[in-house]
Amino acid sequence: MRVLIAGLGSVGKRHLRNLLALGVRELSAYRARGGSLEELEGTLRTYTDLEAALEREHPQAVLIANPTALHLPVALAAARHGCHLYVEKPLSHTLEGVGELRAIVREKGLAVMVGCNLRFHPGYRRVKGLIAGGAIGHPLSARIEVGQYLPDWHPGEDYRLGYSARMALGGGAILTLIHELDYAYDLFGDVTRVAACSIRASNLETDVEDLAEILLAFRSGMMATVHVDHVQRPASRSCKVVGEEGILTWDVLDETVTVDRGSKREVFEDRFERNEMFLSALHHFLDCVALGKTPSPSLDEGCRVLEIALAAKDAAASGCLVHV
Repeated sequence: MRVLIAGLGSVGKRHLRNLLALGVRELSAYRARGGSLEELEGTLRTYTDLEAALEREHPQAVLIANPTALHLPVALAAARHGCHLYVEKPLSHTLEGVGELRAIVREKGLAVMVGCNLRFHPGYRRVKGLIAGGAIGHPLSARIEVGQYLPDWHPGEDYRLGYSARMALGGGAILTLIHELDYAYDLFGDVTRVAACSIRASNLETDVEDLAEILLAFRSGMMATVHVDHVQRPASRSCKVVGEEGILTWDVLDETVTVDRGSKREVFEDRFERNEMFLSALHHFLDCVALGKTPSPSLDEGCRVLEIALAAKDAAASGCLVHV
């Protein structure tokens, strides 16, 4: 398969290495800026003009890993050329252009996957299976949390230059940490109402919110709170689900899932290398392209989760409950 990678920052390079590991050899790259890529010498051809890359390379799929605010322009251009799409999360920082992309994708029968790779974490898969299997009965509420000090994300890089720190590039804690909203949607179904509060709480040199509390009301009747931040040291990532018959707790960093039902406790450990979920996500996408199947998270799912995230931003800005 011929694959064009758009964006060669840290995640773009990770995807490049993983595509090579999965046996994909016909690779090229588009990056808006030129510059040295010694570590990739001989691995792929690079372009600074997107149309030139699409016309000369004729990729079957485009993997979009540039800053969030630039996802949609690349996705639209690639879709017009009939390319299947793997778009890093979030789909975009706005709904502008999303309807057009959906129309092109439907017309051309393209496979589109949004890269919320946490769905491929073995701990998450265990959580989903346990809840679906009735391990704690019907879910009533959830408390979901993720926080990590932004300068620690990519050691050796200036966090102030990254998309997560810059409003113009689609940054901020709510969009950058959209994984938690995505899996809440995947676990508990559609959301009807959103309330939120967000602030710049730290002295980090950013122009985006670095802490937010989000309240979700689901169509099923359950509720969840989602905490996201760019400030915690040490990092924290967890999910606690209260059901009619017990409590499930997933400590993502400790790689454990605990189910408590009265006096009975079960603890499951899912040890793995972090890159495995990136590999699994890419493998799933490539399989879906080859077999003509719809990937998950799909474009429709990515659109809906983006709507929920943007509703949280609107609710925080207005102080009002937002219906979605």
